[in-house]
Amino acid sequence: MNRPLPLLSLCLLLSLSSACGSDSGDPTKVTYAAALGVDLTAMNRGESGLYTLDQEVGTGAEATNGRLLEVHYSGWLPDGTLFDTSRRTGRTAFSFTLGQGRVIQGWDEGLVGMRVGGKRRLILPSELGYGSTGSGAIPPDSVLVFDVELLSAR
Repeated sequence: MNRPLPLLSLCLLLSLSSACGSDSGDPTKVTYAAALGVDLTAMNRGESGLYTLDQEVGTGAEATNGRLLEVHYSGWLPDGTLFDTSRRTGRTAFSFTLGQGRVIQGWDEGLVGMRVGGKRRLILPSELGYGSTGSGAIPPDSVLVFDVELLSAR
């Protein structure tokens, strides 16, 4: 007797379990485009798996929870694909209140402590970005690379 259904079920179960255990959203497990210049060994790693690097330390007001921040940013996928930037012609800086969950978790965590005038690189594991659902041009389980410049904190 032919039993294709149980075999198909087993294959489906194995593929789902390997997808759930996927480490594609781990910044240490992806390959970065050379043009991004990512060097995780030169960055600070937080307990959540967020990597940060101050490319320029600012001297102005500090970004703390509850402050209204205004930033310029660019975001890339590890393969070098630019998925969004506030620096496009005609766009203004992006504003949000830090620590209120109005942005992805990696930003609420990664921008704390920046000072106005500073520039910081963030490498987010997928769970601090858009997780297993993705968003628009961002595929599910994507590590994200951001360069953020803090323009104001009030």
